[in-house]
Amino acid sequence: MSIVIIRQDDKIELWKNALQEAAPDIKIYSYLESHPVDEIEVALVWKHPKGTLTKYPNLKYIACSGAGVDFIFEDDTTPQNLPITRVVDTMLASDMSEYVIAAIFSHLKRFYEYKVNQTKSLWKPEQYKRIRDYTIGILGLGALGTVLAKDLVHFGFKTQGWSNSRKEIPEVQAFAGQEELHEFLSSSEILVCLLPLTNETSGILNKQLFSQLPVGAFVINAARGGHLVDADLIEMLDNQHLSGATLDVFHQEPLSSDHPFWQHEKIHITPHYASVSDTSSVVPQIIENYRRMQQGRSLLNLVSTDKGY
Repeated sequence: MSIVIIRQDDKIELWKNALQEAAPDIKIYSYLESHPVDEIEVALVWKHPKGTLTKYPNLKYIACSGAGVDFIFEDDTTPQNLPITRVVDTMLASDMSEYVIAAIFSHLKRFYEYKVNQTKSLWKPEQYKRIRDYTIGILGLGALGTVLAKDLVHFGFKTQGWSNSRKEIPEVQAFAGQEELHEFLSSSEILVCLLPLTNETSGILNKQLFSQLPVGAFVINAARGGHLVDADLIEMLDNQHLSGATLDVFHQEPLSSDHPFWQHEKIHITPHYASVSDTSSVVPQIIENYRRMQQGRSLLNLVSTDKGY
């Protein structure tokens, strides 16, 4: 009984070493090395190459090493009817919250504009805004969105959130369902997308949605690149309906060097690093689920295949 790690970055050895140190009794393999495919019962994945999961006839479940599992459902060769687990981690949530709050304050205090002015040697003081001047709207009140909402309330922001089903968070105005989406958008002066990427949410950040935001609204997407229609964002920035956007995620990563986002003064780019799984925080729950599988117990943080998250 073994675990195979399948991912397309340079972190396989990091995860392998962390798992082996935490559980020396479990055999851990990289999918790139020679390994007994018949012994593999768990695949620990992150943006795995499509088709790689079909090699393992005795796979018991798929463990995602991050919070988002959309890439698993996008692989049409993923074995059907296997349980899928994801990471639910307080460190991931706090990292995401810190990122979004940093982006919000950079917008409030005009740091983004001053950075552009610096490249032009332009000294141009601007009127800044204060916490009380903005209503922050969070698309998605799951584990990440809930932590962010609570942190924003702590800072004193007027905070509201939208989700499919109504959430109850102290001092946060909650909207739910399609019938309340317009009301939520119409008062969200800074919109933060933290939705899971599903068939229903793919392309949700489009011209139709942006047009429902107040004129001058600012957009932050730290969820998935698939949520955003790139051309619609550029159009709404160029016609002055939106004042700017901070983007951490993209359809293609790394973002191609000729993508128009790079040269747009109102778009601020970070390289999908808002919130990154830390082995010290995540490995214990990977091991816990492995032990539960061995003991025939229910797994933690199971993904709903119907919802896609």
